[in-house]
Amino acid sequence: MSSPSKRRDMDLMKLMMSDYKVEMINDGMQEFFVEFRGPKDSPYEVGVWKIKVELPDAYPYKSPSIGFVNKIFHPNVDELSGAVCLDVINQTWSPMFDLVNVFEVFLPQLLLYPNASDPLNSDAAALMIRDHATYEQRVKEYCEKYAKPEDIGAVEDPDSSEDELSEEDSYASSDDAIVGQPDP
Repeated sequence: MSSPSKRRDMDLMKLMMSDYKVEMINDGMQEFFVEFRGPKDSPYEVGVWKIKVELPDAYPYKSPSIGFVNKIFHPNVDELSGAVCLDVINQTWSPMFDLVNVFEVFLPQLLLYPNASDPLNSDAAALMIRDHATYEQRVKEYCEKYAKPEDIGAVEDPDSSEDELSEEDSYASSDDAIVGQPDP
């Protein structure tokens, strides 16, 4: 087993032994979902998201691909694809980081400190700048509508309504265009 492969396995096991629920997508250890809860003392604190993680063959030397499966209203998360704009993942990744860092530090920081000057969701960025109270109310509305614990199970449920299936299908189809692509 090569060193990157051992490191990938070790990091995944470390994440699985933490407080995060991890659901493998297939038999390999390169694609999986992680249950992620919004950080305390933020408008996201009541939200629960299913995060899709893809580890490239060169992990940890190349960063993981991270995407929100259920909707979130945030300037640095694409509302349709769930793609995340986060420098530490997309540009300044280092092999010193691991998967636990992503879920305990990087994603909570992203939700606590959105960057409206570098948006993937320009509507969220504009509202955050123009009317912060309304922005926070919209965040809470999205949490109530799309990020309840039952919502992260509904995405994979084959008996779910057509709306939920179409959201999953739209993520899966746009996911192919984003996840796994080399960083610019």
